[in-house]
Amino acid sequence: MAVVPPDTALAELDLAVAPLRIAAPELRWTGAASWHLTLAFLGEVGEEVLPELQVRLERAAHRHPPQLLAIAGGGAFPSSRRAQVLWAGIAGDGSALAALADSVAAGARRAGAPPPGQHRRYQGHLTLARCRAPADVSALSRALAGFSGASWTATSVHLIQSHLSAGPPRYEELAAWPLQGRPAQRRSSTSRSSM
Repeated sequence: MAVVPPDTALAELDLAVAPLRIAAPELRWTGAASWHLTLAFLGEVGEEVLPELQVRLERAAHRHPPQLLAIAGGGAFPSSRRAQVLWAGIAGDGSALAALADSVAAGARRAGAPPPGQHRRYQGHLTLARCRAPADVSALSRALAGFSGASWTATSVHLIQSHLSAGPPRYEELAAWPLQGRPAQRRSSTSRSSM
């Protein structure tokens, strides 16, 4: 399950990443066509699970409101000095995004497709490059730190299937559902008393 940024946001990031690709050609760079914000990675999902999974994911999407997001900053997993993945970050309401990710993961578990690594704290990101062996990408992380793209509103979630082969992964959208929940009401700091 993922949120797919609009083409304009991806184009902004692609411009920022272009000089980094030149500076580090040894990394396995991903392209803008494959960039998405993973909410829950489900691994291998059997065909028999898909109908229930789609029902559960649709319910999860409908419980959450659209979200104002932006691609901003960057970093590496597990660290910049021994990176396996270089990523661009996501700015927005982190707790609302984590709640959406948790809801999607819970729906997947109930449908019989438990996400691997489900006990990790959610950190929204777009994977920019993978390292063949742990690498020091500190300079690349610093270059991404100042990136801040324009805001956009995520209005839907997408079920995306990965096709792995000898080349870069290819992604196929299987279904999408609108985010339809109401925004959380902010509690007022003043209380009313009855007369």
